[in-house]
Amino acid sequence: MLDVIHGIVPPMVTPFRADEGLDEAALRAEARYLIDTARVHGLAVGGSTGEGHTLTTAEVRRATEIVVGEARGRVPVITGIITNSTASAIERGRAVRDLGVAALQVTPVHYLFRPDDDAMLRHFEALARGTGLPILIYNVVPWAYLSPALLARILSSVEGVVGVKQSAGDLKLLADLLLLVGDRARVMSAVDALLYPSFALGAHGAIAAILTAVPRVCVQLWDAVQAGDHKQARALHERLLPVWNAIGQENLPANVKHCLALQGRPAGGPRAPMPPTSPAQAAAIRQALVAAGVL
Repeated sequence: MLDVIHGIVPPMVTPFRADEGLDEAALRAEARYLIDTARVHGLAVGGSTGEGHTLTTAEVRRATEIVVGEARGRVPVITGIITNSTASAIERGRAVRDLGVAALQVTPVHYLFRPDDDAMLRHFEALARGTGLPILIYNVVPWAYLSPALLARILSSVEGVVGVKQSAGDLKLLADLLLLVGDRARVMSAVDALLYPSFALGAHGAIAAILTAVPRVCVQLWDAVQAGDHKQARALHERLLPVWNAIGQENLPANVKHCLALQGRPAGGPRAPMPPTSPAQAAAIRQALVAAGVL
């Protein structure tokens, strides 16, 4: 089961129409592009890049259903859950469990107050038991961050929690986690700026916004590291880092959607209250994509 989740797994944007409803045709087209043209290894729906915090349970189910249908078993599909109670996380997981998803990618509950470590463990234990689906912990919320030691404890003691999407820019935390859990769990990097060293350290892949923005370059980077071609990998890293520097802002989902639009991959605008990409950001993004050879 663990081996299914690996490599380049873009967290898909959620395309919206002008009325902010789900643009199903654009979502289908993007899934086909990522699988057929970019040759990614998996897809993730409803994460942060997909504005999952703004989606209803019905929208998460529908988006998952569409992407699973387009994947047709060729790559695994992961569904994101970003919510603020154990009960609502279980409800959302149950809403997609008949669709054939490989795993759920779940944030800790995070509104204002952080549960203590024991409560965090019980949350993920209840989620795994209540949904019957494999769980990836989405370790992203700064004030509800899970230490490598706590992650290792949960992974070793909670059946059904199979891995971690490790976010934030601290590569040492990723290295510590890899040292603690080895190959007993999937450790997927979301350190967008440092995918090359993440892969070199042994991360099993990535689920990160930059994969959605420039998927083909990221697949090339993964392949180079797996082949031991570190000269090529470093050159690709140097193409990717300016792209991340251009998009890695507070309105990241809007910026990723702008990247897609520049490449002819329609995704609409962000859902309110997130603003669209500013003119200054748009200029920087275009320059970075040109320099990376994407445009």
